[in-house]
Amino acid sequence: MQFVEYLNLPNCIRLSNGEVEVVVTTEVGPRILSYAFVGGENILGLHPNARVETALGEFKPYGGHRLWIAPEHMPNSYVPDNSPVEYHYNLKENSIRLVQPIDEITRTQKELLVRLDATGSGLSIDHTITNRGTVAVEMACWALTVMRAGGVCEIPNEQWESYGTETLLPTRSLALWPYTDLSDSRWQFDKEFIRLRVDGAKSEPQKIGVLNKRGWVGYRLQDQQFVKRFAYDEEAVYPDLNSNTEVYTAGDFIEVETLAPLRTLNSGESSEHSERWELTSTRT
Repeated sequence: MQFVEYLNLPNCIRLSNGEVEVVVTTEVGPRILSYAFVGGENILGLHPNARVETALGEFKPYGGHRLWIAPEHMPNSYVPDNSPVEYHYNLKENSIRLVQPIDEITRTQKELLVRLDATGSGLSIDHTITNRGTVAVEMACWALTVMRAGGVCEIPNEQWESYGTETLLPTRSLALWPYTDLSDSRWQFDKEFIRLRVDGAKSEPQKIGVLNKRGWVGYRLQDQQFVKRFAYDEEAVYPDLNSNTEVYTAGDFIEVETLAPLRTLNSGESSEHSERWELTSTRT
């Protein structure tokens, strides 16, 4: 663990196991800014100049990985998070816990617990949003990962089977937004995957959500593949017409997103959501 400056932000923390490294910031967020092989290029995308003006002020995505509240709401989802966060380093686990101050607008508090495996590329991220208000609120953790431009998102399809008496019922739901255009050339649908390709020349946004029972979603960029894994609860109801996986792109901006089940949280209760990251390379 060492302190570094990253994305012009001081007091960032770098964790490494000699094979991969992860950089988090303590100045804003909580955010993960980098995930890469040691000496390699960051697989996460950074957008330091991006801005969203809201009634609550200027929201800055920064890029990398962040935690939001689902379902999306304007302006509450875009509450600026430009203040320092608490951090707690655990040497034994090679982990860092990032705790955001209580947000006075939504009366919630966000936490990320980032743990790097002793060997290999494995990274575990525990997301927690706690209701610090006095009124019960329905919400869910929403884990959004901005990827470096130039690649392809891959959502695995459910197991394909030929038509028969055992295949009468559907196995997946698909959520579309008003701006979703399935005829856009960035989409590709086949038996194995739903793919969304990043194209910097196409600024029109595209997004879909799916009920992903396979428990993983990936992003392929040149010789690297990023995968995030997560639990699927068949008894749960998820946000956005029952979506636990979403992908979004606009120009060079691309996000791979997973969501926890919707829950009504009383004061002091939390929504929790875990992801398991892996990074592989075909480079020899």
